[in-house]
Amino acid sequence: MKMEEHMRTDLKRVPTMKIFDFAFFTKSIEGIVELTIGEPDFNTPEHVKEAGMAAIANNRTHYSPQRGTAGLLSAISDDVAKKIGKVYDPATEILVTNGVTEGAYAAVTAITNPGDVILVPTPNFSIYLADAAIAGGTAVEVDTSKTNFRLTPELIQSYLDEYGDRVKGLVVVNPTNPTGIAMNQDELDAIADVVRDKPIFVIADEIYDQLAYTEGADQYPSIVKSLPEQTILLNGFSKSYAMTGWRVAYMCAPKPITDELFKVHGFAVTDVATFVQDAAEEALRNGQEDPAAMRAQYRERRNVLYQGLQELGWETTNPEGAFYIFAKIPDYLEQDDEKFAYDLAEKAKVAVTPGSYFGAGGEGYVRFSYATDLNVIKTALDRLQKYCAARR
Repeated sequence: MKMEEHMRTDLKRVPTMKIFDFAFFTKSIEGIVELTIGEPDFNTPEHVKEAGMAAIANNRTHYSPQRGTAGLLSAISDDVAKKIGKVYDPATEILVTNGVTEGAYAAVTAITNPGDVILVPTPNFSIYLADAAIAGGTAVEVDTSKTNFRLTPELIQSYLDEYGDRVKGLVVVNPTNPTGIAMNQDELDAIADVVRDKPIFVIADEIYDQLAYTEGADQYPSIVKSLPEQTILLNGFSKSYAMTGWRVAYMCAPKPITDELFKVHGFAVTDVATFVQDAAEEALRNGQEDPAAMRAQYRERRNVLYQGLQELGWETTNPEGAFYIFAKIPDYLEQDDEKFAYDLAEKAKVAVTPGSYFGAGGEGYVRFSYATDLNVIKTALDRLQKYCAARR
C-alpha cells in the first residue's frame, strides 16, 4: 500500500520551492558568484545580538506569552505608529510571529474557506500560492507584467469581474520581491478604493518597507493608511535588521480579525522564543539608524548593478526598493529563463534566479540579488559581459 496516496489531496497543488533547489545546485559549483537568495550579507547589529545574549544569560528562555512579550508588542505599536500613523493596541491588535512566513500562513489560513480565491500579484515570492492551496482555496496569479510590474486598480478590477464573490483576499507586497517596484501612497489608495467595503481582506506584506529608496513624506507608504479595517499588516526584522535566522516578525489587524488570526498562530507555533523577542525589541528601541546604514550600501550596490546591466544592453527598470533587479533576458540569449540560469551558472559561474520561479509574468526574466558584497557584483558583471559577448 502506498500511504502517500491517502494524504491530503490539496497538497498536490502546493508548488515546490524551486528557488532553493536552484540555490542548492549553484553551491556545488566551485568559484561561483551568487546573486540569488534574498538574504542580507550584513550581520545582525552588535547591540541586538548583545540584547539576545543578555536575555539568555538572564534565563529569558521559558515560554513567552503567545501573542508576544509586552515589551516587544509595545515597541512594535510605537514603530508602526511612527512610520504610518496607525496606532495598533499592543494587547489586542498585534501578534508576534515566527517570521513573516508564519504570518502569511496564519493570515491566508484564517481567511480562506474551501473554494475561496486569493489574488496574488505575480511575479512574487511563492509562499502565498502555497498557503492558499494548503488552506483549500485557490491562488489566482495576477500577472503584472503587462503593467510594468505595477499592481493597478484596473488590473485588480478585471480579476474581480472574473471571479466575483469567490475573491476573499488580495496580497499586496510593497516594495516587491522580485521586481523591486515600490508603489507610492496614491497608488495604494487607488488599490484600496477597488476593494473598499467588499468582503475582501488585504494582506499587506511590508517586509521591505525600510529598504525603499524614496525619501520624505512618502517614505513609508502603506495601504493600511487608507484601508485599516480590511487590512492584515505583515512585517518583520529579517531584511531591515539582518535578522533572518532569528525568525521574528509581526502581524497587525483590528481586534476582531486578530482574535481569529491568533487561533491559527497559537496552535501552529505556540509562541516565539522570549530571548529572540528581547533582541527584536532592542532593534526597534535603539536601532533606528541600523536600516538606514544598510540601505545606503544597498543603494550603492543597486546603482553599480543597474548601470552595469544597462551597459550590457539588458532591459530593466531601476529598482525603487528591496534588493533585487528583475531583468529581461536579451533576445540573442536562451529565452527559457530556467535553462538560461543553469547555463549561466555552469558556463560563467554566475548564479541568478529564473524569473518563472516567481509565477506568471516572470517568464523570460531573471532576478539579480544585490544583497551581497560590491566586489561580488562587479565580478558577476565582468563574467556576464564575457558570457554575453561570446553569444552575440
